[in-house]
Amino acid sequence: QVQLVESGGGLAQPGGSLRLSCAASGRIFSLNGMGWYRQAAGKQRELVASITRSGITNYAEAVKGRFTIARDNAKNTVALQMNSLKPEDTAVYYCNAAVRTDWFVNEDDYWGRGTQVTVSS
Repeated sequence: QVQLVESGGGLAQPGGSLRLSCAASGRIFSLNGMGWYRQAAGKQRELVASITRSGITNYAEAVKGRFTIARDNAKNTVALQMNSLKPEDTAVYYCNAAVRTDWFVNEDDYWGRGTQVTVSS
């Protein structure tokens, strides 16, 4: 019903930058909170950043001042600009969105398949 497709992962050097993008499509009545999570090898998935429909943002302490989340409500997209990357940022990054597929349906969480980000020299 709802698809989230991420793009923009890859390899970056420490101190470098990458930009992740996520596009939501399908049966979307309303697209509310959106965010990025990451999961490093052997660790639990954790919130990186989130943004409400009105633009209120929230960041994990580990990425504050380095990452910026932004969304385009008209295009149903969310992006994560990652600067000053560190090796510990290496993980699979997942896009998340809270979506209502119709006016009479409760909001539900949807996930992308993930995109690998590797920070290494």
